[in-house]
Amino acid sequence: MSENAQHAHHGHGTGDADGPSWTRAAKMIQDASPVVVPEGASAMTIHVEWEPGDPGTPPHRHSGPAFGYVIKGAVRFELEGEPERVVEAGGTFWEPGGDAIHYQDGNALSDEKTEFVVTMMCAPGKPMLELVGEAELKERAHLRAPRPTA
Repeated sequence: MSENAQHAHHGHGTGDADGPSWTRAAKMIQDASPVVVPEGASAMTIHVEWEPGDPGTPPHRHSGPAFGYVIKGAVRFELEGEPERVVEAGGTFWEPGGDAIHYQDGNALSDEKTEFVVTMMCAPGKPMLELVGEAELKERAHLRAPRPTA
């Protein structure tokens, strides 16, 4: 992910070895764009710990954007329209929220726990997480990226 001009202008994440300590203290790990935050949104940050091989949350969506950071292990991540990928410890993921279906967020490892932290924005009056039913999954199957072959 690229560093945006505002962060570089303020010195955060610039890696300036000769500058004051506050310019070295923060490191850019994710820069998502475009981000649409619902008017009047609330935010929640949660810590998730999946046991080895746990498939994670069933297909779902969020009413606003969500930003995650993998602390330990590896997350199997799949968002509607994007190929499935594995995000390892130190990596980030994000989803725009709204209508997009989040198919997977489970532990990609069969022998270790996986932990991540995610901050989610929520539209007023909407649940933070809404499961997607089988009928809608079938109706939107054409929007899912091709599945990896075994």
